[in-house]
Amino acid sequence: MRPTPYVASLRIYEPISAFSPAEALRWESIPITSGTSRDEQSRALRRAIVTEPPALKPDGAHILEWEGKRYICPWSTAARVWAALDQFKDSVPLPVSKFFIPENIEEAININSENLEDKVPHIITETWMVPPRWFSLFQPEDRLRGQSDDGPFTIMRTSIANAKARCTFTHDSVVSAFGNGPIEEEIADLLEWMELFHPESIVEVDYGGLAGYLEKILISEGEEGLDADTSIEDIQLSLAGLSTGDGAKAGVGYERLISRWRKVSAFEAAT
Repeated sequence: MRPTPYVASLRIYEPISAFSPAEALRWESIPITSGTSRDEQSRALRRAIVTEPPALKPDGAHILEWEGKRYICPWSTAARVWAALDQFKDSVPLPVSKFFIPENIEEAININSENLEDKVPHIITETWMVPPRWFSLFQPEDRLRGQSDDGPFTIMRTSIANAKARCTFTHDSVVSAFGNGPIEEEIADLLEWMELFHPESIVEVDYGGLAGYLEKILISEGEEGLDADTSIEDIQLSLAGLSTGDGAKAGVGYERLISRWRKVSAFEAAT
């Protein structure tokens, strides 16, 4: 079982040539068969129990072989922790934040944060759901499904050029239908994030342990497990409706998608 079975991940893999010679040498030494996903999750759990400065320990990376080339997705642990702290502090009044984050923990997180060359993480995570905007980056043929030692899995993978083009279409469709607003801003932020990486990068969404919860739901409804998951097709139907002004079609696709993942999210209250 995965150490954190409730986490889905959106990852950017950059070509190894995008990294410094020292980094590239280090990433070359990691075997392609290494269980980096389990290692990353295990370290995250340890840090939740024992406070340690994330910038002071060597970080890991996910490795991908794609069409004969090696691509790297650094865990970016220090950057992700730093960004999470910064985002949290912006979301609450300053006098309040100290009641949630003790001073010694904040100091540990901030150690050497000013020396981070890149505070932009290669990985974005979400708990208990896969956001609809993530699905908009892919086509059905980009989806990989199967069984591993950790159980069922679903991974979606495409080039960053494809992902950015699809994200732009999604943004334009949403703005055309609803104008500017929170949903449009989230899609714009996603596109802005992808623009920061190498133009030959690979974009990947991994359901993680949520694949197991989703399969359980689909089987209980008489479906054939993950093969019955049409999340990409549902978001495509919704976007097609938005782009043509067909609100009924847009609503059918979106409601089908949301209702499926709402059932997965319900497991959070049951655990």
